[in-house]
Amino acid sequence: MTQASILVARAVFPETLDFLRRHFEVENNQADAIWSPAELRQKLQGKAGVLTTGSERIDAALLDACPQLKICANMAVGFNNFDVAAMTARGVLGTNTPDVLTETTADFGFALLMATARRMTESEHFLRAGQWNKWAIDMFAGADVHGSTLGILGMGRIGQGIARRGAHGFGMNVIYHNRSRLSPELEAECKARYVSKDELLQTADHLVLVLPYAAESHHAIGAAELAQMKPTATLVNIARGGIVDDAALAQALRDKRIAAAGLDVFEGEPKVHPDLLALSNVVLTPHIASATIPTRRKMAQLAADNLVGFLAQGQPVTPLNPEVLKKKS
Repeated sequence: MTQASILVARAVFPETLDFLRRHFEVENNQADAIWSPAELRQKLQGKAGVLTTGSERIDAALLDACPQLKICANMAVGFNNFDVAAMTARGVLGTNTPDVLTETTADFGFALLMATARRMTESEHFLRAGQWNKWAIDMFAGADVHGSTLGILGMGRIGQGIARRGAHGFGMNVIYHNRSRLSPELEAECKARYVSKDELLQTADHLVLVLPYAAESHHAIGAAELAQMKPTATLVNIARGGIVDDAALAQALRDKRIAAAGLDVFEGEPKVHPDLLALSNVVLTPHIASATIPTRRKMAQLAADNLVGFLAQGQPVTPLNPEVLKKKS
């Protein structure tokens, strides 16, 4: 029986490729080139599946040009690079990698919160520039984390992980807003209280964004929302670029309408709004919240398991549009 042919669109671990080669003919991209949409379409000709990252856009035009494509396995929990409706209409399955990165990403979100609150990046740059020549009572005095109010917008698995770290580890008062309220049991576990979005914005000392990107969450934090926050508050975004209006945030930071921000994701990344780069009161990291070797290995393996599970066995592990499976059965 002829093996199906798949594409691995970005560099992955060699053992992931070895695993996939046991099941498929594999074309890889270990040079880690970023392909244009036209190049990606060309590479996908004759391919039944593709292992993608957030840099590969799967939309109607691509799908129409690649009629043999049956599955797109994203090596990420987010999937805003997928037009899921277009995929479903054409019988193409999408999968993602939830759960395996929850705790690692929550660790990073809390680290970014602390770095932002305590002005770590700003003070390191000051030290490296040779400007530290004396102690001062207010030198890089930041905001307390312990005992403060932690606000979380988006209370899925990662949001709950951050809530647990704040409540149990730092004695924080945790409030959250979500499309749907958690069960009383989960709220008790996270020591979290549900509030309206307005109350969240107005009350949080540290606001962490962990909501998925969709059309309705585009610029969920813009100038109007930033204006509601405390001037002493910090904002952390580990969700997706586009949830925050980066230009409005840069203006709010410049005008000290909020104290500081920590950002791991950006609109139009890897480009970063130049106004953010010019500010000292923002911590910037290059979308690395899930970046530990054990977690990235698990993400790559789950994406590979989805390809094998669907194409070889008819049963993917984490489907995004399971209605495609029903159509095929």
